[in-house]
Amino acid sequence: MHPLRESVYQANMELHRRGVVLYTWGNASQIDRARGIVAIKPSGVAYEVLTPDQIVLLSIEDGRAVEPGLRPSSDAPTHLALYRAFDSIGGVVHTHSAYATAWAQAGRAIPPLGTTHADYFRGEVPVTRFLTREEIECDYEYATGELIADTFAGRNPLHTPGVLVRGHGPFTWGADAAEAVYHAVVLEEVARMAHLTFALAPSTAELPGEISDKHFSRKHGPQAYYGQK
Repeated sequence: MHPLRESVYQANMELHRRGVVLYTWGNASQIDRARGIVAIKPSGVAYEVLTPDQIVLLSIEDGRAVEPGLRPSSDAPTHLALYRAFDSIGGVVHTHSAYATAWAQAGRAIPPLGTTHADYFRGEVPVTRFLTREEIECDYEYATGELIADTFAGRNPLHTPGVLVRGHGPFTWGADAAEAVYHAVVLEEVARMAHLTFALAPSTAELPGEISDKHFSRKHGPQAYYGQK
Protein backbone atom coordinates (compact mmCIF):
# COMPACT_ATOMS: atom_id res chain seq x y z
CA MET A 1 0.00 0.00 0.00
CA HIS A 2 1.26 3.50 -0.83
CA PRO A 3 2.46 5.11 2.45
CA LEU A 4 0.44 8.25 1.69
CA ARG A 5 -2.76 6.26 2.00
CA GLU A 6 -2.08 5.25 5.59
CA SER A 7 -1.02 8.79 6.59
CA VAL A 8 -4.10 10.36 5.06
CA TYR A 9 -6.39 7.69 6.48
CA GLN A 10 -5.05 8.37 9.98
CA ALA A 11 -5.43 12.12 9.48
CA ASN A 12 -9.06 11.76 8.42
CA MET A 13 -9.80 9.49 11.37
CA GLU A 14 -8.22 12.04 13.73
CA LEU A 15 -10.67 14.65 12.42
CA HIS A 16 -13.45 12.25 13.36
CA ARG A 17 -11.97 11.44 16.77
CA ARG A 18 -11.60 15.12 17.62
CA GLY A 19 -15.23 15.83 16.75
CA VAL A 20 -14.63 18.47 14.08
CA VAL A 21 -16.42 16.48 11.36
CA LEU A 22 -19.84 14.81 11.21
CA TYR A 23 -21.02 12.12 8.80
CA THR A 24 -19.04 12.88 5.61
CA TRP A 25 -18.52 16.61 6.29
CA GLY A 26 -14.81 17.06 5.72
CA ASN A 27 -11.62 15.74 4.20
CA ALA A 28 -7.87 15.65 4.67
CA SER A 29 -5.17 15.24 2.05
CA GLN A 30 -1.39 15.08 1.78
CA ILE A 31 1.03 15.56 -1.10
CA ASP A 32 4.19 13.68 -2.05
CA ARG A 33 5.85 16.43 -4.08
CA ALA A 34 8.75 14.24 -5.18
CA ARG A 35 6.32 11.85 -6.87
CA GLY A 36 3.69 14.43 -7.77
CA ILE A 37 0.92 12.51 -5.98
CA VAL A 38 -1.85 13.74 -3.69
CA ALA A 39 -3.79 11.35 -1.42
CA ILE A 40 -7.27 12.40 -0.33
CA LYS A 41 -10.42 11.01 1.27
CA PRO A 42 -12.97 9.53 -1.16
CA SER A 43 -16.22 11.38 -1.77
CA GLY A 44 -19.22 10.60 0.40
CA VAL A 45 -17.68 7.78 2.44
CA ALA A 46 -18.55 7.96 6.14
CA TYR A 47 -15.67 7.93 8.61
CA GLU A 48 -17.18 4.94 10.41
CA VAL A 49 -16.57 2.73 7.36
CA LEU A 50 -13.51 4.40 5.83
CA THR A 51 -10.50 2.13 5.24
CA PRO A 52 -6.92 2.99 4.18
CA ASP A 53 -7.25 1.26 0.80
CA GLN A 54 -10.15 3.60 -0.09
CA ILE A 55 -7.95 6.71 0.04
CA VAL A 56 -7.66 8.09 -3.50
CA LEU A 57 -4.36 8.94 -5.19
CA LEU A 58 -4.33 11.83 -7.67
CA SER A 59 -1.74 13.37 -9.95
CA ILE A 60 -0.89 16.92 -8.91
CA GLU A 61 -0.25 17.69 -12.57
CA ASP A 62 -3.72 17.01 -13.98
CA GLY A 63 -5.82 15.86 -11.01
CA ARG A 64 -6.50 12.45 -12.51
CA ALA A 65 -6.60 9.28 -10.43
CA VAL A 66 -3.30 7.42 -10.39
CA GLU A 67 -5.00 4.06 -9.79
CA PRO A 68 -8.55 2.74 -10.25
CA GLY A 69 -10.75 3.20 -7.21
CA LEU A 70 -13.37 5.42 -5.62
CA ARG A 71 -14.04 8.99 -6.66
CA PRO A 72 -12.02 11.56 -4.71
CA SER A 73 -13.59 14.16 -2.46
CA SER A 74 -15.55 16.79 -4.35
CA ASP A 75 -13.20 19.31 -2.69
CA ALA A 76 -10.14 17.72 -4.30
CA PRO A 77 -9.72 20.56 -6.84
CA THR A 78 -9.54 23.04 -3.94
CA HIS A 79 -6.78 20.97 -2.32
CA LEU A 80 -4.90 20.77 -5.62
CA ALA A 81 -5.15 24.53 -6.12
CA LEU A 82 -3.72 25.13 -2.65
CA TYR A 83 -0.80 22.75 -3.22
CA ARG A 84 -0.02 24.57 -6.45
CA ALA A 85 -0.32 28.02 -4.86
CA PHE A 86 1.53 27.28 -1.59
CA ASP A 87 4.61 25.22 -2.35
CA SER A 88 5.58 25.21 1.35
CA ILE A 89 2.61 23.13 2.52
CA GLY A 90 2.26 19.35 2.56
CA GLY A 91 -1.24 18.73 3.91
CA VAL A 92 -4.70 20.32 3.60
CA VAL A 93 -7.90 19.87 5.64
CA HIS A 94 -11.45 21.08 5.13
CA THR A 95 -14.19 20.79 7.77
CA HIS A 96 -17.55 22.27 8.61
CA SER A 97 -16.76 22.53 12.32
CA ALA A 98 -19.50 24.56 14.00
CA TYR A 99 -17.78 27.64 15.41
CA ALA A 100 -15.31 28.22 12.59
CA THR A 101 -18.11 27.74 10.07
CA ALA A 102 -20.29 30.21 11.97
CA TRP A 103 -17.58 32.86 11.56
CA ALA A 104 -17.35 32.00 7.85
CA GLN A 105 -21.12 32.30 7.46
CA ALA A 106 -21.08 35.64 9.26
CA GLY A 107 -18.37 36.82 6.88
CA ARG A 108 -16.11 37.76 9.78
CA ALA A 109 -12.40 37.19 10.17
CA ILE A 110 -11.37 35.88 13.59
CA PRO A 111 -9.32 38.60 15.33
CA PRO A 112 -6.44 37.74 17.67
CA LEU A 113 -8.11 38.28 21.02
CA GLY A 114 -5.82 36.18 23.19
CA THR A 115 -2.58 34.28 23.45
CA THR A 116 -4.09 30.95 22.41
CA HIS A 117 -4.86 32.46 19.02
CA ALA A 118 -1.43 34.12 18.84
CA ASP A 119 0.35 30.84 19.55
CA TYR A 120 -0.85 29.41 16.23
CA PHE A 121 -2.06 32.20 13.95
CA ARG A 122 -0.15 35.42 13.29
CA GLY A 123 -2.81 38.10 13.11
CA GLU A 124 -6.41 37.44 12.18
CA VAL A 125 -7.68 34.29 10.55
CA PRO A 126 -8.92 35.90 7.34
CA VAL A 127 -12.25 35.39 5.62
CA THR A 128 -12.56 35.38 1.84
CA ARG A 129 -15.07 37.24 -0.27
CA PHE A 130 -17.92 35.36 -1.91
CA LEU A 131 -17.15 33.65 -5.20
CA THR A 132 -18.62 35.41 -8.21
CA ARG A 133 -21.24 33.81 -10.43
CA GLU A 134 -18.63 33.35 -13.15
CA GLU A 135 -16.21 31.61 -10.76
CA ILE A 136 -18.96 29.31 -9.52
CA GLU A 137 -20.12 28.34 -13.00
CA CYS A 138 -16.62 27.90 -14.44
CA ASP A 139 -14.94 25.60 -11.89
CA TYR A 140 -16.41 26.07 -8.43
CA GLU A 141 -14.07 23.92 -6.35
CA TYR A 142 -10.85 24.94 -8.08
CA ALA A 143 -11.94 28.59 -7.97
CA THR A 144 -12.37 28.21 -4.20
CA GLY A 145 -8.69 27.29 -3.93
CA GLU A 146 -7.66 30.19 -6.13
CA LEU A 147 -9.81 32.51 -4.01
CA ILE A 148 -8.00 31.34 -0.87
CA ALA A 149 -4.65 31.92 -2.56
CA ASP A 150 -5.73 35.43 -3.60
CA THR A 151 -6.83 36.15 -0.01
CA PHE A 152 -3.31 35.27 1.13
CA ALA A 153 -1.56 37.71 -1.21
CA GLY A 154 1.04 39.37 1.00
CA ARG A 155 0.55 36.84 3.81
CA ASN A 156 2.73 33.91 4.80
CA PRO A 157 0.54 30.78 4.71
CA LEU A 158 2.82 29.09 7.25
CA HIS A 159 2.28 31.93 9.74
CA THR A 160 -1.49 31.78 9.36
CA PRO A 161 -2.27 28.15 8.49
CA GLY A 162 -5.99 28.56 7.98
CA VAL A 163 -8.74 30.55 6.33
CA LEU A 164 -12.51 30.94 6.42
CA VAL A 165 -14.25 30.67 3.05
CA ARG A 166 -17.19 33.01 3.26
CA GLY A 167 -20.51 31.21 3.53
CA HIS A 168 -18.74 27.84 3.41
CA GLY A 169 -16.29 26.92 6.14
CA PRO A 170 -12.65 26.58 7.21
CA PHE A 171 -9.63 25.21 5.38
CA THR A 172 -6.34 24.60 7.18
CA TRP A 173 -2.93 23.33 6.11
CA GLY A 174 0.45 22.31 7.44
CA ALA A 175 3.66 20.41 6.76
CA ASP A 176 1.61 17.23 6.33
CA ALA A 177 -1.94 15.99 6.80
CA ALA A 178 -1.44 15.41 10.52
CA GLU A 179 -0.38 19.01 11.11
CA ALA A 180 -3.23 20.30 8.96
CA VAL A 181 -5.63 18.33 11.18
CA TYR A 182 -3.99 19.78 14.28
CA HIS A 183 -4.54 23.29 12.91
CA ALA A 184 -8.18 22.47 12.08
CA VAL A 185 -8.81 21.42 15.68
CA VAL A 186 -7.01 24.48 17.04
CA LEU A 187 -8.90 26.79 14.68
CA GLU A 188 -12.23 25.41 15.88
CA GLU A 189 -11.25 26.02 19.49
CA VAL A 190 -9.98 29.54 18.72
CA ALA A 191 -13.24 30.29 16.91
CA ARG A 192 -15.22 29.05 19.93
CA MET A 193 -13.15 31.17 22.33
CA ALA A 194 -13.64 34.27 20.18
CA HIS A 195 -17.39 33.68 20.01
CA LEU A 196 -17.62 33.32 23.79
CA THR A 197 -15.42 36.37 24.34
CA PHE A 198 -17.62 38.61 22.21
CA ALA A 199 -20.73 37.17 23.89
CA LEU A 200 -19.33 38.30 27.25
CA ALA A 201 -17.81 41.57 26.07
CA PRO A 202 -18.81 42.66 22.52
CA SER A 203 -16.32 45.54 22.47
CA THR A 204 -13.26 43.42 23.31
CA ALA A 205 -10.14 44.78 21.61
CA GLU A 206 -7.48 42.71 19.90
CA LEU A 207 -4.53 41.45 21.89
CA PRO A 208 -1.74 44.08 21.98
CA GLY A 209 0.68 43.51 19.14
CA GLU A 210 3.74 43.05 21.33
CA ILE A 211 2.04 40.23 23.28
CA SER A 212 0.74 38.63 20.10
CA ASP A 213 4.20 38.76 18.48
CA LYS A 214 5.85 37.33 21.59
CA HIS A 215 3.55 34.34 21.75
CA PHE A 216 3.90 33.60 18.07
CA SER A 217 7.69 33.96 18.01
CA ARG A 218 8.30 31.77 21.06
CA LYS A 219 6.74 28.84 19.17
CA HIS A 220 7.78 29.66 15.58
CA GLY A 221 10.88 30.88 13.79
CA PRO A 222 14.56 31.09 14.70
CA GLN A 223 13.95 32.46 18.22
CA ALA A 224 11.44 29.77 19.21
CA TYR A 225 12.00 28.21 22.62
CA TYR A 226 8.69 26.49 23.38
CA GLY A 227 8.83 22.71 23.84
CA GLN A 228 11.81 20.37 23.65
CA LYS A 229 14.62 20.28 21.11
